[in-house]
Amino acid sequence: MHKGGENLYKKFAELLAKTNETTYQVAKDTGISQTLFSEWKSGRVKKLGVDKLKKLADHFGVSIDYFIE
Repeated sequence: MHKGGENLYKKFAELLAKTNETTYQVAKDTGISQTLFSEWKSGRVKKLGVDKLKKLADHFGVSIDYFIE
């Protein structure tokens, strides 16, 4: 798990904008629930597991390091 959930979400939001995708599309493609994205955005989820970061990284074609740098 990683600290800095806000920074991670900001990077996720940037990738959404860059790819013109919605959280619904990403949820559907990765199996990560829309609820988790919503809670992450609102700050209720502060940490994301490495498994979910890996799914997001694979989905967007970036490395996990992109999120944690």
